[in-house]
Amino acid sequence: MSTPMVETAETVEAAGTVKASGTRRRPGWRSPSLVVGAALLLTVLALALVSLLWSPYALDHTDPAARLTGPSARHWAGTDRLGRDQFTQLMLGARTAVWIGLASVAVAFVIGVPLGLLAAAAGRFVENAVIAVIDIVIAFPTLLLAMLLVTVYGPSTAVAISAIGIGVSAEVARLTRISASRVFTQDYVLAARTCGTGPLMILVRHVLPNIWPTLLVQATLAFGVAVIAEASLSYLGLGTPPPAPSWGRMLQEAQSTMSVAPWNVLLPGIAVAVTVVGVNLLGDGLREVLDPQLRQERRAADR
Repeated sequence: MSTPMVETAETVEAAGTVKASGTRRRPGWRSPSLVVGAALLLTVLALALVSLLWSPYALDHTDPAARLTGPSARHWAGTDRLGRDQFTQLMLGARTAVWIGLASVAVAFVIGVPLGLLAAAAGRFVENAVIAVIDIVIAFPTLLLAMLLVTVYGPSTAVAISAIGIGVSAEVARLTRISASRVFTQDYVLAARTCGTGPLMILVRHVLPNIWPTLLVQATLAFGVAVIAEASLSYLGLGTPPPAPSWGRMLQEAQSTMSVAPWNVLLPGIAVAVTVVGVNLLGDGLREVLDPQLRQERRAADR
């Protein structure tokens, strides 16, 4: 998936189009991808937020007499082999996924954005050194890098967040460097340098306002990667340790009872799929909204 490049600050404002009557409208916000993606992701976020205030049962509640029962009025999503309510586990698992996803993206951007800006603004020697580091990190898949760090330091939420964030930061740094380098070649940046504007002010006034749409799209995609990585680590027993619930651990625990309780596998799997599809559709919709040139190309193709 290609990422958008906004050449000037005025380009973002041009996202709206002017009607014949002179009024301004923003058809990009009606993008089906944006609407569907936002709806799916908001559903997961709502589930996570509600779990902070209410859940059908306590986290440690078990009902041995109702083990592996199907969905019912008492247990909306059935129970697992220990008699735990699956809908409660699903809600609390959403909270874990959202928290680790957001925290991992924050770590990735704290590391990646300054590194990418440094590579774009510094000299050739520094840029080549940063590119070499980025290429080394990108060579390791995010999940593999996370597994290595978790194996060394032990499974915990903090280690999972740090490992996933470091893995994703390389792609963030690469995209930041490419986007910022394009802005640095623009005439208005050259004019600012001629007038004596310092590098820091150029970054604040010209570079960051032009690359934030690209970074916003990358943040949504990175969130989906973090959710998949967290679920995968938990499935392998290397993620968030018990008793904290996780969609990946729900899948792992339900694997042995799949023949008698298939709903225990379907629900967490659907939850992961909905989250990832939602963030990808949201990212694609944001890319279309924030890049007027891309929207015009799609309109021309539709014609």
